[in-house]
Amino acid sequence: MLIGVPKEIKNNEKRVALTPGGAETLVAHGHSIVVETNAGVGSGFSDDMYIKAGAKILGTAAEVYGTADMIMKVKEPIAPEYPLIRKGQTLFTYFHFAASRELTEAMVASGSTCIAYETVQKADGSLPLLIPMSEVAGRMAPQEGAKYLEHPMGGRGVLLGGVPGTKPANVLVLGGGIVGINAAKIAAGFGAHVTIFDTNLYRLRYLDDVMPKNVQTQMSTSSNIRAALPEADLVIGGVLIPGAKAPYLITRDMLSLMKTGSVIVDVAVDQGGCVETTRATTHQEPTYVVDGVVHYCVANMPGAVPYTSTIALTNATLPYAVQLANLGWKNAVRANAELAPGVNVVDGKIVYEAVAEAFGMPYTPLEV
Repeated sequence: MLIGVPKEIKNNEKRVALTPGGAETLVAHGHSIVVETNAGVGSGFSDDMYIKAGAKILGTAAEVYGTADMIMKVKEPIAPEYPLIRKGQTLFTYFHFAASRELTEAMVASGSTCIAYETVQKADGSLPLLIPMSEVAGRMAPQEGAKYLEHPMGGRGVLLGGVPGTKPANVLVLGGGIVGINAAKIAAGFGAHVTIFDTNLYRLRYLDDVMPKNVQTQMSTSSNIRAALPEADLVIGGVLIPGAKAPYLITRDMLSLMKTGSVIVDVAVDQGGCVETTRATTHQEPTYVVDGVVHYCVANMPGAVPYTSTIALTNATLPYAVQLANLGWKNAVRANAELAPGVNVVDGKIVYEAVAEAFGMPYTPLEV
């Protein structure tokens, strides 16, 4: 199979879908790799490194899309890329379809097969290709929150860990999954007082066992969140319903309960956000203020640390990419049930029910 790796063009996105080491592995399996020139430079991987791994460098994205049977990306295609995607081509990337009708309609119209990293799912319900970037985003969230709590950045001037004689910041983490546990771990390491909210009592018991003493757990209900917001300095949204739009746990009216200069970091922005006032921002313009509350809602947070993120992503995606390349997507799905929920769109049909429901579009069960 001929596999193409285009350069990412989303704002300040420096990750690349495949390391040179990953390219070398696919070449060893008998596949051809084409990489758009300078696609890996932002992650620390030069064209020469890909050439030494056995890949071929092409000058434009159009050449990559025009020749490849399967495209590997990091972020979902955006408008300039839509016309490059063709019928019968396989795309393997993060899509987050439920957050964008425009993207969904464009991929349906393209006739391509869209396999979403974020909905590939193991039998135990875990999401192996979402986990590494959720780990990165979760660990970044308190780091970014601490920055924007600084007064020159628009925050209320609170040091996350405090100092002797002062109180540490109060951090609320919405969701006790991969994002939440990583966010809580880092926030606790800073010395903040952390409360994790989740709807799963068994998960809360686990978190209570493994977290340090400055982390508390609480059942996620609207009343409990409302009661906690007046004391919150930083709120981190880490809610996920696989493939579907995130629910709003903080509504617009709840912002009035929060302190002026407090900060929300909504990691759930890729799936529409778990805060009603969330709208996607970029690394270039990462924040905005609503009712005195600073919102950080960058939709590609791990793109700020591309070297770490690219290696972590390739570690997770490469075994699946090898299967898709070796067998073709249909046979790969038959051979590995984990890939089946990853298939979201096929030949003009939405085959992932939550995406169809998000926009009231027709749903067709996957057939392989």
